[in-house]
Amino acid sequence: MKKYFLLLACLLLVACTASQQNNSGVYMLIDTSGTYKEEIDKAEQIIRYSLSRLDASDSFAVARIDTGSFSEKDIVAKITFDDRPSAINRQKRLFAEKIGAFVSDAKSSPYTDITGGLLQAVEFLNEKGPAVKTVLIFSDLKEDLEAGYIRDIEFDLSGFDVIALNVTKLRSDNVDPREYLTRLSTWQHKVETSGGNWQVINDLEGLEGLAGLL
Repeated sequence: MKKYFLLLACLLLVACTASQQNNSGVYMLIDTSGTYKEEIDKAEQIIRYSLSRLDASDSFAVARIDTGSFSEKDIVAKITFDDRPSAINRQKRLFAEKIGAFVSDAKSSPYTDITGGLLQAVEFLNEKGPAVKTVLIFSDLKEDLEAGYIRDIEFDLSGFDVIALNVTKLRSDNVDPREYLTRLSTWQHKVETSGGNWQVINDLEGLEGLAGLL
């Protein structure tokens, strides 16, 4: 009988380890500054798509980009999914409800601390330790820091996929397109020199491009 329970325990341990080796962690940052808050319904669409892709043992967190985003208080919702399908469905429903409430009541932020949000995302995903680590940034990528905030910080993004979504063009970009192109290249350089993989998806009709990363 002891051998039976020992064998069962070993099988459960192997199954759990195999599941964790294939699991995913997704952290989504949502820009709520200025007029970009008007894009937030599109962010909810992406969140619902991500929920549909995630499964047992996967982790998911959604956070606002605020004045000082290197903080747990900016996490709107977070979850690590159960192994049981019935529990997963309930977790996804509750997660979607939290996001719906956030989208309905979201307040515009006067500043945009993208770097702080990215640091928080790295910390969260490293703590969860998934096999696949993905950071989604829903923003125009224009960082605007309040006086006194220091964000000249090195990242370690080895093993991370960082995907910028819905990078809208600002009014000033129409006057000088170089501003838009510079924002994209600056963030690409920051991510890739830190060891991460960078991608931009502006066509939200083609969210299937996320399928291989979630």
